[in-house]
Amino acid sequence: MIERIPFGRTGHQSTRIIFGAAALYAMKPERAAGVLKQLIDAGINHIDVAASYGDAELRVGEWMGAHRSRFFLATKAGERDYDGVKASLERSLARLRVEQIDLLQFHNLVDEDGWEQLFGEAGGLRAAREAREAGLVRHIGVTGHGTYAPSMHQRSLERFDFDSVLLPYNFTMMESAQYAADFEALAELCTDRQVAVQTIKSAARRRFKQQPSRRFSWYEPLADRDALARSVRWVLSRPGIFLNTTSDARLLPIIVDAARQSGTGADVPDGTQMRHDVQRWDIEPLFVRDVADGV
Repeated sequence: MIERIPFGRTGHQSTRIIFGAAALYAMKPERAAGVLKQLIDAGINHIDVAASYGDAELRVGEWMGAHRSRFFLATKAGERDYDGVKASLERSLARLRVEQIDLLQFHNLVDEDGWEQLFGEAGGLRAAREAREAGLVRHIGVTGHGTYAPSMHQRSLERFDFDSVLLPYNFTMMESAQYAADFEALAELCTDRQVAVQTIKSAARRRFKQQPSRRFSWYEPLADRDALARSVRWVLSRPGIFLNTTSDARLLPIIVDAARQSGTGADVPDGTQMRHDVQRWDIEPLFVRDVADGV
């Protein structure tokens, strides 16, 4: 079984593995149905999608009629203005075929201009709060990519009491002293306020050095079974955080198996093992401050 823990103060006991529905971006319905079966078989009860993930909301929506009660359902809006967020939410509700979303997140809120706009009088936060009051949304969160995500999330939490944050977390990212310090400061704040911490990019190997003919993610995933399992167990060895799965659905069974092992007292990989994997598989941080901070 995959461990379940409180998703912050929402009252939901979420599996520590959250399905990253970016994997359904361009997936055909029959293939997506097979992925749903994997989620049900694994007991995963939390889905994270976004308005910008191609057909993913449509694919998730095809499941919701029969399986809505099984899942905590989260989506994301990329707009920063009131009208944009309101329209995005309305479209997401229609595509997901639901009357209520459990968590609406502001997608990749790390740029200064967008941050100022969102929190302004005509900003998207007002639309999200109104949607929560109307019962269309239960909780509100914020997500971010890049090395500035931890510090920007701290600023966001100073302005509004968000229910969750999402940001990169893996061994190579935490080898950066600056990123590690910022992450730890955010994690402490989230613990104090009972804010759920979701992590992404556990399965990342590096950015593509050569673009493949087919790809299932914008970055090159760590495809070796043992190394990927160690990365997953390393992330889950940190109590209280969640791991969002990669957009490469082919790796989902490996991630699920590793998560199950984490709940049985399996050995936690130490720094020596992780550095060996970094050298053997030429693993690099996806984000480098002021050099490669974008997606």
